[in-house]
Amino acid sequence: MLEPVYQADVVIVGAGVAGLAAAHRLTSAGVTTAVLEAAHCVGGRMSTEKIDGFRLDRIGQLLSTSYPELRLTPGLDGLALRPFAPGVLVHSEGRHHRASAPALGGGAGGARSALNAVRALANAPRAPRATSAPLAGPGAAGVRGGRSRVAGARPSVPRPAAPLGSAMDQARLGAALTRLATVPVERLLARPESTARSALTARGLPARTVDGFLRPLLAALLCDPELTTSSRCADLALRAFASGRLCLPEGGAEALPDLLARALPPGTVHTGVRVTSVSTTSVTTADHGELRCRAVLVATDAHHAARLLPGLRVPDFHPVTVVHHTMDEPPSTGASLLLDADRDGPVAHTAVVSLVDPSRAPAGRPLVSSTVLGTPPDDVDDSVRAHLARLFGTSTTRWETLAVHHTARAVPAMRPPHDLRRPVRLLAGLYVCGDHRETSTVQGALHSGHRAATALLADLGAGPMHSAEPLPRAA
Repeated sequence: MLEPVYQADVVIVGAGVAGLAAAHRLTSAGVTTAVLEAAHCVGGRMSTEKIDGFRLDRIGQLLSTSYPELRLTPGLDGLALRPFAPGVLVHSEGRHHRASAPALGGGAGGARSALNAVRALANAPRAPRATSAPLAGPGAAGVRGGRSRVAGARPSVPRPAAPLGSAMDQARLGAALTRLATVPVERLLARPESTARSALTARGLPARTVDGFLRPLLAALLCDPELTTSSRCADLALRAFASGRLCLPEGGAEALPDLLARALPPGTVHTGVRVTSVSTTSVTTADHGELRCRAVLVATDAHHAARLLPGLRVPDFHPVTVVHHTMDEPPSTGASLLLDADRDGPVAHTAVVSLVDPSRAPAGRPLVSSTVLGTPPDDVDDSVRAHLARLFGTSTTRWETLAVHHTARAVPAMRPPHDLRRPVRLLAGLYVCGDHRETSTVQGALHSGHRAATALLADLGAGPMHSAEPLPRAA
């Protein structure tokens, strides 16, 4: 019998980070792979818009240096991660409070540093410091809790306590973070599951610590302002925070998928190819006809995957809006991630990202990127500007708005019960991966691609592979 003609051993539908990560593992094992992407660029939601020399992320998810898949995924050897200043700044009652150590390492050492930092914060002198002083400057008059001072005069009101609470509260929080950083992941996943909000209140931490630090931190890490996310996913997020440093990929979010795509063999990735249906041995495209293969991996977002795979579960999504501004002089927060614990405006977190990654802005033009979680207000730019004036303690009237990016389906919701290891093998020859199969993070997307490639290689066996045939020309 004549052997059927294949365009590739495996066709991957979708060139997001999950599909590209799977393609690397397959090609490394000698499996000929074709990646088909409907858009004219790779990356999916990890995209970056370029305006006047600025690099503006559309979603701007936070990464962590502790994500294992950033080190394990083939093709990411050259990825440059730009860390924020250690820990985070928390804006509470008109003041900035630094809530972590000057340096966080990885693994248990990083957890010990976090604990030492919390203890140091607990034992720090009560004199005003740069990171815990009342905000001042143009536009700061409306900051809640802020008070003007005369040189040499005593403050008219008591200095508000740090959002972490008392020294004992901070020590308990440090111990909890240390335990999370050292507990094996499988043990975390075996814990009873509830919402992140319920779990925080049930673990004996004081309300001030929860509301003043953990809630705004988890909201930023999970893109979930109401903390409806599974408590297991929240534990994983806190574990990553305690074990590493929050960071951004150098050059914008698109740098990660671009690096993966460039490291694949030439001719592997095909953009502008829209797939209309799939089977275990072929895919049908809108303009390039049918492509035959030995297996198909659907690596699109959840909505597009469900169109190709009827019956696939589609989660709810958290909307995210990112507002980018530039100004003459950067705010005084440095390269820190600034969280809002007061919830008196739409901004969940903000940062001068050009101080974190200078490649994102032209020299002398600072870039501030601010994230709004949930449904944004109708006057989103005006509301964000007013809120940023309170957060940074400076006038934002002359700031220039570069872009407002709203993504309605930005991050898959992970409400309980949430299966962090959803099957990637639907049946022999048909597979699916993406952040909707694990955690809705870059780590989850990369790991789901890893699992899908492993399942594919096990099913394909060690038999002879086929040379890839060229794709048909567009009709």
